[in-house]
Amino acid sequence: MEDFLKTFIEQFIAAIPNILTALVILAISLYFANLLARLLKRALEKRNLATGTAHLLAQIVRWTIIVIGVIAALQRFFDVTAFLAGLGILGFTVGFALQEVMKNFAAGIVLLVQQPFQVGDVIGVAGYDGEVLAIDLRSTEMRTLDGRLALMPNADVMTNTIVNYTRSDRRRVDLSVGVAYGSDPELVRGLVLEAVRGVEGFVAEPAPMAAFHTFNKSSLDLTAYFWIDAKLTNPFAAKDSAFTKVSEAFARRNVEIPFPIQTVLIQKES
Repeated sequence: MEDFLKTFIEQFIAAIPNILTALVILAISLYFANLLARLLKRALEKRNLATGTAHLLAQIVRWTIIVIGVIAALQRFFDVTAFLAGLGILGFTVGFALQEVMKNFAAGIVLLVQQPFQVGDVIGVAGYDGEVLAIDLRSTEMRTLDGRLALMPNADVMTNTIVNYTRSDRRRVDLSVGVAYGSDPELVRGLVLEAVRGVEGFVAEPAPMAAFHTFNKSSLDLTAYFWIDAKLTNPFAAKDSAFTKVSEAFARRNVEIPFPIQTVLIQKES
């Protein structure tokens, strides 16, 4: 018994440096884990991220650092390579089984950190245009311009081109017009440009342009290109206003917008 106690005391004394080192590693890990979690939470909340989501991301960072610290502390007493290999196999198995969930989770973190759009922005993604209602770690909820609710997995959002209309101060509007053959192209162009300048939200730079481009079956076709301030009006209202003003201008100057005409030849048998 005395030999056992003597051996135990000797081993304990020999292990004191490793025990102290492990405790220091744990203390440093806990300190930096809490510090980084607080800093991350504050940074995310300053970017208008939901409090619950910011807290979750901060806790993920906190526990990741703590786990790394525990593993480093245990390394002072025994080789944790086999233990880590077992955790890796387990993590791979779980990750493979939940790969869709994990993919959406990872994409959600990227969206929340990078913030290509925020709640309230009008965006276009994966064939949907609408207002962002919510962003969480699994999906993004949108109300489309025609009133539908779209719930898209974050992985699909990340793998498609994202168009943020809200962050575009200026938008270009295209208006196609057809006039009758025999119309004066310069007169038509001048009337169209004068009409679009009267649209609410019109901006002078870049300059508007009206270009003829097609000899159609019954008309000469041109398209007017002009820019608007997206904060003052939207492209749909601007296009409607331009259409009305161009129609009124043509009516005042007797510029004809033709109907499609077809000529039918009837051959009478003798």
